Amino acid sequence: MQDRQQEFAILAEEIKKLKEQRNAVILAHLYQRPEVQDVADFIGDSLALSQQAAQTDAEVIVFCGVHFMAESAAILSPDKTVLLPEEKAGCPMADMITAEELRAKKKEHPNAVVVCYVNSSAEVKAESDVCCTSANAVKVVQSLPEDAEILFVPDQNLGHWVGLQTGRRIIYWEGYCNTHHRLQGDDIRRAKAEHPEALVLVHPECQPEVVAMADGVFSTSGMIKYAKESPAREFILGTEMGILHQLGKECPGKEFYMASNKLICPNMKSTTLEKVKWALEELEPRITVPEEIRVKAIDSLDKMLAVK
Repeated sequence: MQDRQQEFAILAEEIKKLKEQRNAVILAHLYQRPEVQDVADFIGDSLALSQQAAQTDAEVIVFCGVHFMAESAAILSPDKTVLLPEEKAGCPMADMITAEELRAKKKEHPNAVVVCYVNSSAEVKAESDVCCTSANAVKVVQSLPEDAEILFVPDQNLGHWVGLQTGRRIIYWEGYCNTHHRLQGDDIRRAKAEHPEALVLVHPECQPEVVAMADGVFSTSGMIKYAKESPAREFILGTEMGILHQLGKECPGKEFYMASNKLICPNMKSTTLEKVKWALEELEPRITVPEEIRVKAIDSLDKMLAVK
């Protein structure tokens, strides 16, 4: 382990020098490997990271995440070079809907307002009326006319949660996050039996049964904020295990337990320091979005950002 830590330290120093040479900014999602998070300039949820990078004068964005996240960065920063260190890092949920499939569904519901979770491709965003994040999905839906028919894509679990919070009539696309969806009610019951004093915090991408058992339902960054501010000392987490790294830094003295040891996203863990270094050296793999798609996609993002 010590040899590996020394190797990480050497790579981190090399990445720092390359970053300065390339005038680059490194973004890392909270589900990334700890050592990858540690070399990042910004750590957080996907869309917030793209927004932060867009406000910098960096010429290059290295997005340590999955494909749709790098696309979001390219949408918001068309003048910057966007790199995804692991080109094959995809999101199974985002792949559960295509623009063609969405167009067909829209024909079945021609009057529906399409609300699109940011965990989707640029093409799907371009076919949608308004985007949302897990943190603002409720507000976005509440901002729509009360009599509006709503088509929520692609996450049925987040859509179900939003429906419960808003009382709105929602048509759900049958997509889901493979990692969050595998968490079961029995996992929560087992964790509560082992840690009876702990609060249960889960992501709204979890199944309805799991969400109903939680003390709090939050986005990933929202979970960290709540844990920091809560007087509670113990927490059971229903989200990807990568969150533990930042929680350990930001909440010293508090205890965190994963609701299940199954909460690992292999796509998020596929980015390594070696791949980050290579991306900066070669300026590859690049992620681009065709301009006609980018313009339509940013419109749906702008409508989301206009919601107060």
